[in-house]
Amino acid sequence: MSRPRFFLLDGMALIYRAHFAFVNANLRNAEGLNTGPVLGFVNTLVRLMDVEKPTHIVVAWDTHAPTFRHEMDVLYKAQRPPMPDEIRHAIPVIKEMLSLMRVPSIEQDGVEADDVLGTLAWQARGKDVDVFMVTPDKDYMQLVCDNVSMMKPRLKEEGFDVIGRQGVIDYFGVPPEHVVDVLTLIGDSSDNVPGVPGIGKKGAPELISQYGSLDKMIEVAADIPQKRVREGLLADPERILLSRRLVTIKTDVSGVGGMDDYEWSGVDSAPLAQFFGRMGFKTLTRRYTETAREAPAGQVDLFGAPTGGESDAGLFSSVWARHDPETSNYTLITTASEVEALVSRLASAPVLCFDTETTGVDALEADILGVSLCVGGSEAWYVSAEDAAIRELLKPLFLNVDRVYVAHNAKYDIMILNRYGIHPAGKIFDTMIAAYLVDPGQQLSMDALSRRYLEYDPIPIEKLIGSGRQQKSLREVPIEDVATYAAEDAWVTFRLYEWLLPLLEKDDLMSIAHDIEFPLIEVLAKMETWGIKIDLARLHAFSGELGQDMIALETQIFEEAGAQFNLNSPAQLGEILFKKMGIPSGKKTATGQFSTSEDVLQGLATQYKLPSLILDFRSLSKLKSTYVDALPKQVLASDQRVHTSFNQAVAATGRLASSNPNLQNIPIRTEKGREIRKAFIAEEGFKLLSADYSQIELRVIAAISGDVNMKAAFELDEDIHAATARAIFNLELGDEVDREARRKAKEVNFGIPYGVSAFGLAGRLGISNSEGKAIIEAYFERFPSIRTYMDNTIVFARDNGYVKTLGGRRRYIKDISASNVNARQFAERTAINTPIQGTAADLIKLAMIRLDARFKAEGLRSRMLLQVHDELVFEVAESELDQVPVIVKQEMEAAMDIGVPLKAEVGVADNWLDAH
Repeated sequence: MSRPRFFLLDGMALIYRAHFAFVNANLRNAEGLNTGPVLGFVNTLVRLMDVEKPTHIVVAWDTHAPTFRHEMDVLYKAQRPPMPDEIRHAIPVIKEMLSLMRVPSIEQDGVEADDVLGTLAWQARGKDVDVFMVTPDKDYMQLVCDNVSMMKPRLKEEGFDVIGRQGVIDYFGVPPEHVVDVLTLIGDSSDNVPGVPGIGKKGAPELISQYGSLDKMIEVAADIPQKRVREGLLADPERILLSRRLVTIKTDVSGVGGMDDYEWSGVDSAPLAQFFGRMGFKTLTRRYTETAREAPAGQVDLFGAPTGGESDAGLFSSVWARHDPETSNYTLITTASEVEALVSRLASAPVLCFDTETTGVDALEADILGVSLCVGGSEAWYVSAEDAAIRELLKPLFLNVDRVYVAHNAKYDIMILNRYGIHPAGKIFDTMIAAYLVDPGQQLSMDALSRRYLEYDPIPIEKLIGSGRQQKSLREVPIEDVATYAAEDAWVTFRLYEWLLPLLEKDDLMSIAHDIEFPLIEVLAKMETWGIKIDLARLHAFSGELGQDMIALETQIFEEAGAQFNLNSPAQLGEILFKKMGIPSGKKTATGQFSTSEDVLQGLATQYKLPSLILDFRSLSKLKSTYVDALPKQVLASDQRVHTSFNQAVAATGRLASSNPNLQNIPIRTEKGREIRKAFIAEEGFKLLSADYSQIELRVIAAISGDVNMKAAFELDEDIHAATARAIFNLELGDEVDREARRKAKEVNFGIPYGVSAFGLAGRLGISNSEGKAIIEAYFERFPSIRTYMDNTIVFARDNGYVKTLGGRRRYIKDISASNVNARQFAERTAINTPIQGTAADLIKLAMIRLDARFKAEGLRSRMLLQVHDELVFEVAESELDQVPVIVKQEMEAAMDIGVPLKAEVGVADNWLDAH
């Protein structure tokens, strides 16, 4: 017989993790209960049941009563914020669920859950049993031994990391028996346990390894050569010993029983199905309804399956038996007659979910293998589509303008289909984008969303093609296996559509989805397909020029340093700057080296020549390696153009992100950086057109705040920075605003609405803090509604947990009420600037949609190529130069009525730099 497997679950740690995993999902059942913590908790528990197959299991809880640690130290955990209401209300519900799952709960006044589980783990040490402590709490590592491991839930993905003795050494730098010593030295701010001053996370394990133990360190403290360590140990040795008692998990709690008291006999399926129905967990309800129906009375095995039958070892298994081709509703279609019959059957479906299977991930080069389809219900189909005749037969399915076409990461599938002459004619619904709108902070892969919303774990692609060096193409996988995998993807995506649609409606996100994000998908697909031409000869010449400049700079650096060293080695540079040259050093890295980061060098560059030269060298090196030498390698051979990818679901503000390559970061502020833009050129017979919104975020600030004075400045087409300069420097209307005053006003305009402090503003402007404060007061006196907007936005965020743009896009602000001042202030600044940045992002997206439609309606050959922050770049046919600049300016300025005039500036040239 196999060894028993005893699982010890830290209830409080797991429910907190579950709460924060679902905090933005706003899941509620018919009773109004926030069910996010319950769902997160049961996801973890069911995964353990299905995968780990425990024979014994228990969940330990903290109680509200003070513990022996509070008696030792009244400050223990004193700074902890109160338990969130969602957790407090969920605990009794989870305990009810545990009783139906026949998983015992245990708690005891005077001790914590750690101590209860620690005692049970200690009892099992060295016995013929495998013990797993399921918790994210690192303190449990002190209990790890040969047969006792810690199972730590992964932070951003499903599953656990099993930590044994070597894992503890990797994490702490010491074996389990010395974890308490290290915890004592470094302290625990979350529990208000002070560490020893002068000893950090890196130094603590090194000292313990050197001296053998904390007791030995205290014994020889007076002889320890490191001054800060010596003084820290001698300052208050009694406090150190108290800290050690606080971080030590008790292993002798009485009355907790033994392992035999926690043998697990499986769940009580029928009442558990009713419970999950009450919670609104549909898949779990179906699962346990089915197992209750099938199981003979009184006979339920560990996994809720009938005794003597086979249990599905898949995660969050469902009654659809996805891996069994005899009982699944997934159908493989390979012949023309089968395709014709399927197209006829699906002709009237109002919603069609589709997914493509291909030979790779590059939408411009991968070959299509097949298309999976689902229209609801329990059926899905996979059509083998390598044959052109089959694809031609599929086309009618995509020609219905009244149909909603659903896909996950639809842009990829649309680009694939477009290359084969298939263009979905109706409205697009992208489940990835929908999930992003509902909660921008969640994982957006189809598998992760399926686990979160459907409690269903789809077949992983790695199961078909492997991973790493052994990975193969889907073309090498038996088509029957591909069909099951692909059809399931379409089926799951349709279920996500059904789940996410009402969430969009509930959160008033339908407009932002259907007016902006979903129409933008096809616009971006066109832009990515077009790409942009670059001048390879210019880049090659510029690379040589940069190389020569770097050689010259290297010579200057070595002369200034008086020695040669590796310019790419931070350690060697630190030695030169701070030891050899004696420049005052600042912060150090986590490894104890002198920091030579960019901000450190910039702080020194105003006084010392060498840091300035190093910054210049790094700037040239980055230009050369990141752009000048890299861009030619990313030219697509078939058209000699660079094709970036635009991602709608990265930035929480709604801004588009560019990658592979990132063309939004092409430098513009330095002379050398601007040279790179010269290499972006138009095809013969075309020109490049750059259209840039003028001061768009300030116009949005004026609109959102409703400030009369700022709105008036834009309505009169004044220079807003000059107007601000007059206000904050008490200039008369006729007084000339010099360049320096305008520069300072620009810093003020872009700084204050984003929450810059008097100290921060003073640093930017090179003035005193009192002057910075006076400028801020003068600013708010001139534009009082902006202060009101800032104050009201913070209040709204605290009351609702999110902020939103003028278009209704939401961003959740999790730390808006945090007890940590720095975290809270950062959250407040985020709350203030998100509606501004997000509205600006929505605005330019609307402009892109309008321009795409206008170009199409007027039959123009010109095309939109890039979106870079507030700028759009076009390739304009020379025959349309009289027409297109006017259209671009019109559509950009009319994209959204925000109550403040929008202004777009347009330039045309042979290359991007000159057009801008």
